[in-house]
Amino acid sequence: MANTATATAVVDIEVQNHGSIFLFVPLTEAGEEWLRANTDGMWLGGALAVEHRYARDLADGAIEDGLILVRPLEAQ
Repeated sequence: MANTATATAVVDIEVQNHGSIFLFVPLTEAGEEWLRANTDGMWLGGALAVEHRYARDLADGAIEDGLILVRPLEAQ
């Protein structure tokens, strides 16, 4: 039997769509550090609140810098 290794990716930021506002919830220290270093937005209960028109660019920037983002299944 061959030994197969499975890599499990660690999600850094969860992105929640709430209509006109997206919440970027950091799940790792790297995710929180990236959000704080690259934004000056409003934090609500541990999540960064972002207007929908900026959410895609923010997510793209985080991904380009090597972070892993996820949306909850019910939002996809």
